[in-house]
Amino acid sequence: MRAIILAAGLGSRLLQTEDRQSPKCLLRFEGMTLLERHLRLLRSLGVEDVVLGLGFEYQQVEAELDRIGWTPRPSIVLNPDYNLGSVLTVHTVAQALTAGGDVLLMDADVLYDERILEPLVAGAEANRLLIDRGFEEGDEPVKLCVRNGVPVELRKQVAANLVYDTIGESVGFFRLTEAAARRFAEIVASYVDSGRANLPHEEAVRDLLLEQLRTPLHTFDVADVTGAPWIEIDFPNDVARAADEVLPQLEPLPLVTP
Repeated sequence: MRAIILAAGLGSRLLQTEDRQSPKCLLRFEGMTLLERHLRLLRSLGVEDVVLGLGFEYQQVEAELDRIGWTPRPSIVLNPDYNLGSVLTVHTVAQALTAGGDVLLMDADVLYDERILEPLVAGAEANRLLIDRGFEEGDEPVKLCVRNGVPVELRKQVAANLVYDTIGESVGFFRLTEAAARRFAEIVASYVDSGRANLPHEEAVRDLLLEQLRTPLHTFDVADVTGAPWIEIDFPNDVARAADEVLPQLEPLPLVTP
């Protein structure tokens, strides 16, 4: 299993209101960066093959890898046009997507613990999304809608006439089988070729998801992580919430060596 961590973005919503000139994956909580937390949690669950999609101030991420001395060192793929949407970053890591085996596609700006990651990696292979039913309503969360156990929508704005029996926030982590990852790479390439590289990669995930409603090629399941602590960090108040509300709920980090 391979983990692809998307950490190329500028994080403009945080940058505009904080004196911050570093990628969000270098935010520190109790002295440890989000990046190191990702690596420790992935290793504890047996995921050693890690690819970082970088862009903004990527040299600082390389310096952090030097500092912690992580081995094997994660592979780095650079997106020079990181100011565009995350679709383009995913396109730059297409080789890692299509190299074989299941793939974890992960946002870098998330503080969480094993209770989030464990159900994502369970089993030999799967197409899997994570849902948190305890989310706060609003325009910002990416909603995941489920009907009869099958995901039917993945978007911030949900159509009023959509039929579903469960709704929650999608955690920014996805698992794809080898076949689904290859198809996802094709969808992402079509976005870039058609001038839609400025879109978030969740839109391409949504296209892949909706394909399974028309064909059984890539069946998705959903793991419910409601109640497990996590937060995606987009705004300054998210940093405060991460430190004050989420961090105290986290299980101690697994004892793994760099």
